[in-house]
Amino acid sequence: MSKFVTLNNGAVIPSVGLGVYLTTAEDASRIVYESLKAGYRHIDSAVFYENEEAVTGAIAKWLKETGTDRKEIFYTTKILKFGDEAKPEIEKCLEKSKSIGYIDLILIHAPLANSEGRHGAWVALQDAVASGKVKSIGVSNYGAHHLKQLLEYPDLKVKPVVNQLEIHPWLARKELVKYCRDNGIEVQAFSPLVRGYRFGDEDVVALSKKYNVSEAQIMIRWSLQNGFIPLPKTVSETRLVSNLDVFDWSLSKEDMALLDAKDEHFVSMPEWDPSTNPLD
Repeated sequence: MSKFVTLNNGAVIPSVGLGVYLTTAEDASRIVYESLKAGYRHIDSAVFYENEEAVTGAIAKWLKETGTDRKEIFYTTKILKFGDEAKPEIEKCLEKSKSIGYIDLILIHAPLANSEGRHGAWVALQDAVASGKVKSIGVSNYGAHHLKQLLEYPDLKVKPVVNQLEIHPWLARKELVKYCRDNGIEVQAFSPLVRGYRFGDEDVVALSKKYNVSEAQIMIRWSLQNGFIPLPKTVSETRLVSNLDVFDWSLSKEDMALLDAKDEHFVSMPEWDPSTNPLD
């Protein structure tokens, strides 16, 4: 199992990242710094999280203290502005990340606009890539219908490198995942730990005992073995370490099938469900 994934534009992204959703700026500053010490090299933030400056500040502090090359860190943020409002939103993101020089990946956080608005946002993101200040662009919470429309833009110059979705054993989104992969788009899995709602599941508990790992590690490893890029969130320094300790062991084919069979379209965050967002 590789610790890195190569995106469709040739960029390389670490295959496990730290999510900082619902993390205060104070906690984000601490946990991001500690995550880098623990070996994380991929941090996922967003304008909506209101912690971008804390995240990039922690990255900058760690880079300076360790002398590590900026290229070793992959930083993601997301915008929720569309049309003519997208460009100034991107500029704000760049301003908040000036301590680290550039942004590795910006996503459209969700398709919460009409077709014209989404198109305008994508054009603005393409311009940001052309400027060199943003290395890659993608989307989040996009359904196949949104992706199809995007890929058919007459002025499409840059394909999305990822689609970030809620993905876990109870929400596998097989058809959408297949569509992404058929079009060379990697799938990032947010809420890979189901926001804690499925801790205590008897099969997951049994597997954690069998492999002598945590329930969270079982879920993260399931995500990796399915080819996703999981983004587990924690504010616990102890769990930071264990959540990343998922590369030197693997789930058996039978145990993967056991977890695969749990798919019941359980959406823990329905407000971000792409199937509920029409094209217009």
